[in-house]
Parts: sequence; C-alpha cells; structure tokens
Amino acid sequence: MNDKQLLPNPSWLLLIHQLPSKPAYLRVKIWRRLQGIGAVAVKSTVYALPATAEAREDFAWLLKEIVEGGGEAMVCEARLIDGLSDDQARALFDTARDDDYEAIANEARALTATLDAAASGEEKTEARAQVRRLRKRLTDVMAIDFFGATGRLAAEASIAELEGLLAVDDGMDAAEPQALPTAEDLKGRVWVTRKGVHIDRVACSWLIRRFIDPDAVIRFVPGKDYVPEPGELRFDMFEGEFTHEGDRCSFEVLLTRAGLDDPALRAIGEIVHDIDLKDGKFGREEAAGIAHLIAGIAMAHADDEERIAQGAPVFDNLYQYFRKKRR
Repeated sequence: MNDKQLLPNPSWLLLIHQLPSKPAYLRVKIWRRLQGIGAVAVKSTVYALPATAEAREDFAWLLKEIVEGGGEAMVCEARLIDGLSDDQARALFDTARDDDYEAIANEARALTATLDAAASGEEKTEARAQVRRLRKRLTDVMAIDFFGATGRLAAEASIAELEGLLAVDDGMDAAEPQALPTAEDLKGRVWVTRKGVHIDRVACSWLIRRFIDPDAVIRFVPGKDYVPEPGELRFDMFEGEFTHEGDRCSFEVLLTRAGLDDPALRAIGEIVHDIDLKDGKFGREEAAGIAHLIAGIAMAHADDEERIAQGAPVFDNLYQYFRKKRR
C-alpha cells in the first residue's frame, strides 16, 4: 500500500552522519531505523530518501536520535548533478525493495511447499499465523516502495496462493457469501486513516463525504500500531475494513464494498489505481495530470483536512467530466 506521491524532477533528502565507536548498539539501532524508513546508502555515511514531507519527518527523528547518542548528523535537500543520476538513485531504491519482496515471496513459496492434505490442524494454525506475519511484512515494504519496484507483484501472488490454499483446506470456499454493505449502512460512522494523506486516501475521503455520508467524521492517526475504537471503520490502513485487496487500491475496494456501481466513479478508480500502484494497469492518460495536482496540494498543505478540502474539487470536476463524457 505506496502513497508517497513525488513531484517531477525530484529532489532528494540526504542524511549525512557520523556515529561514535561506542556504544556498539547505537550503530545497529540507527541501521535498523534507516532500513525501516526505506533509506538507501549512496555513500558509507550518507543515506538518501525522496524529498517528501514524511521523509523529512523520518530523518528529523533519526537526526535527533543520532545526536542524543553522541553522534553528529545533518539533513540537506539536494538535486543530483554529477556522479549519480536520478534514474540511478531510483534504481538503488528499486533494488532494495526487490530484495525485500523476493525474501517474502521465497518464504511464502517455502511455506506453500510444506503444506499438503495431510497437514495437521496445528500445522495449519501455525501457517495462518505465518501468513499474517508475511502480509504485514509486505504492507511494511510497500509503505517504503517509493517508485513501484517490480517484485511486489510476485510477492503478492505468492502470499495470495498460500492464503488460497489455506482457505480451501478450511472449506472457506463453501461458506455462505456475506452481503455487501450499502452506502446507507455506512452512514453515521467514524472513519479512520493514516496521517499524511495522498492520492488514495484523499480520493477515499472525497468518496465517503460525497457519496456515502456528507457528515462523516474522518480521523487521521499514526499508521503503525493503531488500535481502533469500537465502531470505527479504517481505510487504506493495515488490516483496515477498506484497504488494498489483491491488485486493487483502497478506492476501488471501497467502491465495490459500498455498492457504488457508477461508471464515472469506476473511471476515477482507475486513475487512482494507476497513480497509487504505479503498475500502469489501466493506462489512464489523465493519471499524470491528476498525480501532479494532488502532489502539489500535498506539498502546499501539511494539514490532512486541508488536503482533503483542496482535493475534493479535483474529484468533483473529474466526476462531472466522466458523467458528461459518457452521455
């Protein structure tokens, strides 16, 4: 699930740091933090991230930890001129994420190979727990996959195959299908999503307030370790009620689950999909322009409610365009 929308001709954030020789655990701690936020090394003590608001915050916290640990650090924004091109920098990020995806896919395939019809109930229970851990790892990697590394599809397919195998073993395919909720069922609820909204969450927020509940309350919370309150509906969040499913973005899932069968909304969903997942599935020619508009809104407004307010007219106009174009 990648929503860190980047502007054309990107600039980069560089963390330049020096750590003391002791304590040794500080080096391990900082290295793990750098891995966790998706930074890549361009020199031995220089790490890079695409220049986004979230990356600035990540590096700011890391700088604070380094200095408090007795080290030295500085963060700067730069454009690459000589020595490393933007394409080469992107390739470093893609290679790092492809390695992460490959590790997940290999683990999923290995687990699939161990399951057979004779597997005990205890073995299947443990396999389900491992699948949940793999799915969470995949979500975490997608969050730092800034440029849409190609390995994601193989990792998703491997986990989906494993989930399907366990579902068949459990007889879940014979269960009664659950009725989809209607837009009316979703009124009067509190909706929750991650802070720092971008294309998918902005579009979902517009959809909720435009077609589901004009008075909907939307809360913005930290993306990790959030414990939902009773009755809350989470969207575009790990284990959320409305989030990525297979190769569909959260907006597409919300459309289906809310029973909103509208060709104009489906067209918007295809645009959001192409921007958010960067897989070119629908090849929407409007995607590049909308991506720049939403990226500009995100750059100009740090407040999530303001981003949604500024993004709403973009989607209102898109909706009217597709409705009139169809007629």
